[in-house]
Amino acid sequence: MKFSEIVQKFKADQHSLIQFGDRNPEITGVAAIDKAVAGQISYIEGGKFARYLKTTQAAALILPLDSKLQAEADSRGIAWLSVAAPRLFFARAIALFYRPFAPAPGIHPSAVIDPSARLGAEVSVGANAVIHTDVKLGEGVCVHANVVIYPEAQIGDRSILYANCVIYERSQIGANCVIHSGTAIGSEGFGFVPTATGWEKMEQSGYTVIEDSVEIGSNSTVDRPAVGETRIGRNTKLDNMVHIGHGCQVGEAVVMAAQVALAGGVTIGDRVVLSGQVGIVNQVTIGDRAVVGAKSGVTGDVDPHTVVSGNPAIPHPIYLRAAAIYKRLPEMYKMFRQLKQSR
Repeated sequence: MKFSEIVQKFKADQHSLIQFGDRNPEITGVAAIDKAVAGQISYIEGGKFARYLKTTQAAALILPLDSKLQAEADSRGIAWLSVAAPRLFFARAIALFYRPFAPAPGIHPSAVIDPSARLGAEVSVGANAVIHTDVKLGEGVCVHANVVIYPEAQIGDRSILYANCVIYERSQIGANCVIHSGTAIGSEGFGFVPTATGWEKMEQSGYTVIEDSVEIGSNSTVDRPAVGETRIGRNTKLDNMVHIGHGCQVGEAVVMAAQVALAGGVTIGDRVVLSGQVGIVNQVTIGDRAVVGAKSGVTGDVDPHTVVSGNPAIPHPIYLRAAAIYKRLPEMYKMFRQLKQSR
């Protein structure tokens, strides 16, 4: 594919300012800037990687709107285009050269499908998949091998269920969702009532709702509640090994990194970022566009548009000052002992 063809595809996005040079090499693939070879396109997003412009073997680069980087690329004979969001356009470049595996529509002979299930057009069902009573699959749904879908579950158009995931009864998954391998949607919430003789099980009779364009990583769990619903909002993205407890309400365009765990009844606003290994206790509310740092333990509500870190989580600027003091504790303790002895 000629570099000019890539530029033209990108220019179709009318919301992006694009500048480009006059070279037009053949582009055969994509790579990181420090690993790229002749024929490949890469990108630079910020100053950290700008030094690689002196040594990269890439045929073309996606640059920020930086005239100095453009001039340096010209001096090295590298084709370039400049945009406000280089990483976003590099993601789009990858999509020009790579397509994930997608089986052709059809039903594998070993799949077990209840006669009451309703399957839309162009559906693919893989080997040993099990689809129970009154399940509804929309058009273009892809069910990979060994997936189990329990009764009355609904899967929206073009959603993908990768191998070995389980969709529990009455779960609702929207259109264009991706559920990765080993994930359980609608599993029972952790509901037990203490009694004089131990713990009595509270049946989890609620629903799990996954809205459109949600992606959930491998080995994650989204639990259904005793009553009501657990809901994941549109365009939210969950990494691997994320746990969403019963009755949680997660907003739109939220991102959660690996090993995040939400206890029951947590409310997450829109566009919240939860970094890796964050834990949030029962009934906490995280406001819109808040950010929680890695390994934080959140025990109280977090206001919108704030950044918190630590365990227990506190405002990030205070956490940074406390961390700086923590490193000096041995020195401070030594000074304290000296002062005490001098009295």
